[in-house]
Amino acid sequence: MKILVADDDATSLMVLTMTLTKLGHAAVPASDGEQAWHQWQADCYPVLISDWVMPVLDGLALCRRIRKTRRDHYTSIILLTSLGGRANYLEAMNAGADDFVTKPFDEEQLSARLAVAERVLGLRQHVRQLEELLPICAYCKQIRDEQDSWHSVESYIAERSEANTKFSHGICPGCLKKVEAEIAGLEVQMQAARA
Repeated sequence: MKILVADDDATSLMVLTMTLTKLGHAAVPASDGEQAWHQWQADCYPVLISDWVMPVLDGLALCRRIRKTRRDHYTSIILLTSLGGRANYLEAMNAGADDFVTKPFDEEQLSARLAVAERVLGLRQHVRQLEELLPICAYCKQIRDEQDSWHSVESYIAERSEANTKFSHGICPGCLKKVEAEIAGLEVQMQAARA
């Protein structure tokens, strides 16, 4: 898994990067929160492990920036810090962190937390795929909404679109041939009935 790692302490950054590599992950180091922010904007990282206390942009501020930014892919954020206690844990969670690991980190504990992050990311992806499915009637092409009510495609999209969506209707070539064949068949039946 590709993991962005932010820590202003060069030794801590190196140890964490080497540990993640040893655990089979692709660790991408950032020397502070601001650098991590720019790297995060430029690429997709399933996980970010960030030190809390850093100059320029600390871990909490980085976490808040990431959570305010809408992206297709979710980033699981683990704050790594020497700050402990319930109040700090709650502050980290309120900033949008998904997990909290105290320094010095335990390799097995970090590995377990990353396994949990990977499971959560997998579940989020599965839910996202399910949310993208539209239940549509194979016959009339109406769409079922969240309340089990059926709507025309036009009304369903218009209700959920931010744009002022307008529809024009036409007949595709395949359907045109089918309708023409039906009309031709009806004409033959009418001529036979007249005879």
